[in-house]
Amino acid sequence: MAGAVTKERTSGGAAATSAPVRKVGPIGRWWSRWPDWALPAAIGWSALYGAAHVYWAFGGAAYPFAQVEDDRASASVLDPSPVGTVSPAFAVFCAVAVAVGLLMLRQQRLPGPVSRRARAALLGFGWLAAVVLAFVVPDYTLIALVAFAPVLVVFAFTGIPGPQGGLEDILYWHRDHLVLVFVGGLLWALATLAHQRRTADRCTSCGRDDRARAAWTSPERALGWGRKAVWVAVLATIPYDLTRLAWYFGLPLGITDEFLQEMRDTPGMLSIGLGLGVLSTLGSLLTHGLVSRWGEVWPRWVWFRAGRPVDPRTAIIPAAIVAAALIPGALMNLRGGIDPLLWGTNVPMFFWLFWGVALGTATYAYHLRRRGECRTCLRG
Repeated sequence: MAGAVTKERTSGGAAATSAPVRKVGPIGRWWSRWPDWALPAAIGWSALYGAAHVYWAFGGAAYPFAQVEDDRASASVLDPSPVGTVSPAFAVFCAVAVAVGLLMLRQQRLPGPVSRRARAALLGFGWLAAVVLAFVVPDYTLIALVAFAPVLVVFAFTGIPGPQGGLEDILYWHRDHLVLVFVGGLLWALATLAHQRRTADRCTSCGRDDRARAAWTSPERALGWGRKAVWVAVLATIPYDLTRLAWYFGLPLGITDEFLQEMRDTPGMLSIGLGLGVLSTLGSLLTHGLVSRWGEVWPRWVWFRAGRPVDPRTAIIPAAIVAAALIPGALMNLRGGIDPLLWGTNVPMFFWLFWGVALGTATYAYHLRRRGECRTCLRG
C-alpha cells in the first residue's frame, strides 16, 4: 500500500542540511519548486477555465469552438461544436478537476498511510485530464508555433508578407485558446506526477527513493534503449521530409497535379513546405545528440562553447517541447482519415505520433544519463 510521507512531505526525500547547495538562477529556483506549485496552478487553471465555460454557456462572447470562417477555424476535435453541449460539459469537468485537486492536497497532508483505492482514483483522473487537455483537444497549432517561432518574431516587427494583416491573422482566438488548453494539460501532468511521487514516499523532484534503482534506469541501459528511440524518431520524419522535397521540385508525390499547381500559384507555399521539411531533417539530426558525445560536451563546430559541458536543460527542454507538440498534431491528422488522391497532405503526419513518443523516450533516456545529485533529496 502506498504510504504518505511523514518525514518530509513536501520534498519527498531525506533532509538536505549537510550538503553544499549549488547556485542556481531565479528561473532555476522557480522550476526546482515545481512539485509545490504545480497542483495549486492546476487547480487555479481549472477554476478559471471552468468559469469561462459557464460564461460561454450563458451566451458570453468569443466561444472558442463556434462555427467560423474556414481560414479562422482550428482543427480541434471539438471545432465546431454547440456551446449548449460543450460548455456545460467542460464546466462540470473543471468542477470535478478542482475537487480532485483539493482532495489531492488533503491526501498529501493526512498523517499515516493513504487509501490505495482513493490514491488510484485521484491519479487516474489527473492523468486522464492531462491527456485530454494536452493531446486530444488541441490540433497542430503547437507544433506550428514551434516551427514558425523564429519567423513570427520577425513578422512582429516587419509585418506579414502578402495580403494578410498583422499577426492577428495567424494567431487568432480559435488557435490561441488551444494553447491555453494545452498548458492546462501540462499543469495537470506535473501536478499528478508530483502527487504520485509524494504519496509513494519518493522524492517529488527526481522520483528517487531509498530502494535499489531499477536496472533499466542505469546510464548504460538508458543509452541502449535511448539509441533505439532515436532511430525510431529519425525514421518517422522521413515521409514528411520526402513529400515536401518532392513537391518543391515538381513531383506530385501523394497529391494530384491540380493540387500541386494550386500550391505553385500560391506565393511562398512550396518554399514554406521545403523549409519545414529542412527543419524536420535538421531536427532529426539534432536528435542524435541525445545519445552522442557531442550532446554532452560542446563539439568543435560550436566554436564559442567548444569543449565545455552541455547543460542538460539545453537539450531536454526543447526536445520535450517538440515531443509534446507533435502528438496532438499527429492525432489531428489521424482523425482526418486518408484521401487516396491526397494522402501526401496528411499521411506523413501520422508518423508524428511515433516521432513524438520516440523523441520523448530518447529525451527521458538522456535525462537519466545526465542527471546528477538531486538538490532536494541529495540522492544520486
